[in-house]
Amino acid sequence: QVQLVESGGGLVQAGGSLRLSCVVSGRTFSSYAMGWFRQTPGKEREFVATINWSGSSTYYTDSVKGRFTISRDNAKNTVYLHMNSLKPEDTAVYYCAAGSTIVVVTPTDVDYWGQGTQVTVSS
Repeated sequence: QVQLVESGGGLVQAGGSLRLSCVVSGRTFSSYAMGWFRQTPGKEREFVATINWSGSSTYYTDSVKGRFTISRDNAKNTVYLHMNSLKPEDTAVYYCAAGSTIVVVTPTDVDYWGQGTQVTVSS
């Protein structure tokens, strides 16, 4: 059984930064593409960023390009989301995701989800 555990969420002022972490256990971490999604009440879960198994390829949704950076440390079984210049519209529950595809960009690519971590950006 694969488990994903996120941490690092919290309350931050607009313009601030946060780093989310997701530790994966149970299977070979380096065999999975990893991603971050987010969801607000009443809306569908949306793609934020993804990274392939080696870390050589990353993709981002347009609204976070230049502000967020996804990275991974295969030795630590951990994927990170560095979030800078945060905006109130970034407020959401952020979910870590693992998939057997090359990258994970839609919920259908995801094999495993984390439990989510709340990020709140105040104006």
